[in-house]
Amino acid sequence: MQTFALGDFEISRITEWHGSFAPVSVLFPSIPADAWQKHQTWLDAHFWDAATGDYQAHMQTWVLRGQGRTILVDTGLGNDKPRVHGLLANRDGDFLHRLAAIGVQPEDVDTVVNTHLHTDHVGWNTRLENGEWAPTFPNAQYLMHKADFDYWNPANNIPRKSDFGDPADSRAGFDDSVLPVHRAGQALLWEGDEHSIAAGLSLQLAPGHTPGSTVLKLHSGTDRAFFVGDLIHTPLQFLTPDHDTCLSEDQQQAARSRRRMLEEAADTNALIIPAHLGGAGGAEVVRKGETFTIKQWAPLTAPAANPGRPVRLT
Repeated sequence: MQTFALGDFEISRITEWHGSFAPVSVLFPSIPADAWQKHQTWLDAHFWDAATGDYQAHMQTWVLRGQGRTILVDTGLGNDKPRVHGLLANRDGDFLHRLAAIGVQPEDVDTVVNTHLHTDHVGWNTRLENGEWAPTFPNAQYLMHKADFDYWNPANNIPRKSDFGDPADSRAGFDDSVLPVHRAGQALLWEGDEHSIAAGLSLQLAPGHTPGSTVLKLHSGTDRAFFVGDLIHTPLQFLTPDHDTCLSEDQQQAARSRRRMLEEAADTNALIIPAHLGGAGGAEVVRKGETFTIKQWAPLTAPAANPGRPVRLT
């Protein structure tokens, strides 16, 4: 179990899978090759495999417990999902057992935050029950930005801008992991720039990666943390925030959202916790001219063993 305290909250990380995902030259086309080599001593091997050139991805869920609440930030890949890509398809993982190991049962969860609606962030929103997709967390309110719900809804027939991955997986992910929650009356489709969850907990729109990408902000006592979803994929984006991934629907807008978030985090001494970062899982940053540098890492270590099979998407 990987857990640390932040104000009145206990923060835990549940890693569903980690391993080689795709070459960094494909995922981060604007980052020069020598940038990875320059920072090899600390990028390899938690964030990047220097031997293969592959990005090291971590599919994980953050669990926040405090003030009588149990909140999940994103829900990973899920089981039994029909997908095109091998990493996503028909999994039989032990995610719920991992939750149980930290003392969390599905019925205990009161809030699920989907930072955005990519399929690797909504998989455990639902599970198969008697051949039907049902909400995994029966007592939870699922928070999704309406802009993402509308954008990924196949009924709206909005063309994707990112060509990474298969559109069939996006359609299937919405149909089996988002729509059943909405039909069950457990989805709150919030709108606008901000949404308050409770005292010290709020969501802020940070569009670009997807139209409805959001950041969960936690302020407890003197501590702050920003759970930024896919706003950051690699620690190099702490240093050079203008670089984005090929996964984004609007790379320029994503870069602007990332820079705004980093500026606020640096000014407020907030811990930045991305969805897919390995190693310590997050970091604090400080300004360095027009860019930023890492002040210190989050108080976590890397997972001891790979819980999934090594699957490379490209």
